[in-house]
Amino acid sequence: MVEQIFKLTGGNDKVVEKVILDENLHYMHVIINQSDGFPEHFTNAVVYMTVVRGIVSLQLDDQDYYAYPAGTVLKIPGNTKMVLNNFNPETLELILIKAPPPAELPE
Repeated sequence: MVEQIFKLTGGNDKVVEKVILDENLHYMHVIINQSDGFPEHFTNAVVYMTVVRGIVSLQLDDQDYYAYPAGTVLKIPGNTKMVLNNFNPETLELILIKAPPPAELPE
């Protein structure tokens, strides 16, 4: 086979999976439920975020929270302060792509 095959976890349970981590990009799949999220951090690369289902609430730098529904694709610059939450009852599912990837692999 020439192609590589990667699988995403389904369901509604919390998932933060690093699907692809290579020299071209980092491709991550995230599922989080209501009242869950990521603590404040600075992005270590340009982040392309696709909201697959649910509504993501993002606070970027010193802005207020903004809510983005399923079908939204965001481009977030590197070194941006970010807080990500799911304030809604619907399960939130995201695809996060870092391209080019950061120099160091995430833990």
